[in-house]
Amino acid sequence: MMATMEPDWRIFTPAALLHNSYLMTVLPGYWSRRGLLAGIPSESRLFTTEPQTQVLGFCHWQTARTNCQTIVLVHGLEGSSESHYMHGIAAKAYRAGFNVIRMNQRTCGGTEHLTPTLYNSGLSQDFRAVVHELAHVDGLDRIWLVGYSMGGNLVLKAAGEFGSSEPALAGAIAVCPNIDPAQCAKALEEPRNWIYHYHFLTKLKSRMRRKAALFPEKWNLTGLDRIRTISDFDDRYTAQDGGYASGADYYNLAGSQHVAGKIAVPTIIVTAQDDPFIPYSMFSLAAINQNPYIRLTAPQYGGHCGFVQRSQHDEDRFWVENRIIETIGRCGEGGWPAAPSDKATGSAKHS
Repeated sequence: MMATMEPDWRIFTPAALLHNSYLMTVLPGYWSRRGLLAGIPSESRLFTTEPQTQVLGFCHWQTARTNCQTIVLVHGLEGSSESHYMHGIAAKAYRAGFNVIRMNQRTCGGTEHLTPTLYNSGLSQDFRAVVHELAHVDGLDRIWLVGYSMGGNLVLKAAGEFGSSEPALAGAIAVCPNIDPAQCAKALEEPRNWIYHYHFLTKLKSRMRRKAALFPEKWNLTGLDRIRTISDFDDRYTAQDGGYASGADYYNLAGSQHVAGKIAVPTIIVTAQDDPFIPYSMFSLAAINQNPYIRLTAPQYGGHCGFVQRSQHDEDRFWVENRIIETIGRCGEGGWPAAPSDKATGSAKHS
C-alpha cells in the first residue's frame, strides 16, 4: 500500500526562551521574511470555485512544471498568501524543486470583491476545486495540500472528502489544524487567550465592514459593534453565510474530524501540546490513530504554528517548514513520511 523509506522527523528542540507558548506563537511573525521570494518567478491566478466566487493564488512554477511535485499552501484565520509562514515555506519549496501555489481563502488577501460570501473552516470544496483544475487542466499529477491552522483543517477535510477518488492528490500536511472548531473556539475565548481572541475578532469585524461596503444588499452590520466573542460572530455571520443552522451547527459540521477516517493519501498532522487554542486532546480520535495513512507528531512545545528550533548547523530555525520540505521530497522519491510513535495518546512520544 505504501513505501517504507522514511525521512527523519528529527526531535524538535525549542529555541532558548521559547518554551513559553505565547512567545513561540507570536515571535515568528516578527521575523522579516518578505524578501525570501525575491527572484522567484510568480504569476497570479484566479480559480473559480463556484458561481460568483473566485479565489486568488500566486503560482511559482518550475520550468518543467509537469515534471515536478506541486504544493498548494493554505493559510489560517485572518491570514493570507502574504503571511510570513506562507513566504517562508514557499521560498524553501520552490528552491527545493517544487511548484508552489500560495492560495488565499475566500475574501482574504484583499480579495473581498471576488465573492459576496465569507470564508470559513468548512469550505474544503474550494481547495478540491483547485486540485481538480490543476490536475485536469494543467496536467499536474503529484499535488500536495499543505495548510496551517484553519488551513490545516481545510486540507484534511478536502483529503478526507477526496478519499481515493483523485489520483493527482499525492498527500496532505496540516500544521496545528482546528479539526474540532467548537473546542478551538472555546479555548480561544478563555481569559488567558484574550490577546489572540481580541486580534482575530477585531480583524473579522473589519473584514465585515469591507464586505458590507462592497455588497450592501447582502450584509447588515446592525449590532456588529456589540459582538464580543468569536462564537457570537460566527453565529451571526459565518454560519448564516455558510448555510448552517447556527454557529454550533457550523462548528460541528466544518471539522475535519468527521472525515479523517476517510483520508487515503499520505498525511502528516503536526501540532504542539502547548498550543494555546488548538487543544491537544482533540487528536486522540480513532479516526486519526487507526488510519494507516495518517502520521501524527506532537512535540511538547511549539505554540501555535511556531516551532522555532534551537540553532542548527545544517538548517534554519523554522523546524516545521524544513520537515515539510524533507517529507514531500522523500515521498517524491518513493518514500512514506516518518511515522513518529507519538500517535496522539497520553503516552505519546514527544518529537
